[in-house]
Amino acid sequence: MHEDDNQIHVPPSFVAVYADSRQRLREPAPVVRARYELCEDLAGHLVEHAQTLYHVQAPSEKEILLRIHAGLCTAESGVSVAEATWIATRLAELLNWPCPELPQTLPPPTSGDAPPSSH
Repeated sequence: MHEDDNQIHVPPSFVAVYADSRQRLREPAPVVRARYELCEDLAGHLVEHAQTLYHVQAPSEKEILLRIHAGLCTAESGVSVAEATWIATRLAELLNWPCPELPQTLPPPTSGDAPPSSH
């Protein structure tokens, strides 16, 4: 992605979220850059949350990353499933945790499912 006059470097892993099969961006570069900034900030903010979950609830690193990914995949999160996957992968990098295989789509909710309660 061209830098233009902007100092923010968007890594290839994030550019891939917005690239088509021919590696062309499906959105204007400023939009991709803004989405990258949002997703990078969100990954950074989730580090402390993930560490707290790990120490308080003591589930596995994999389970925490899967839960965070599932939460980010909801419509309320404001990010796409592809962005959620990038954020969870980036979070694993920031925490130096192995990143599990993340689902690219979520199963449709069944009519009896209640939304998870937030803490």
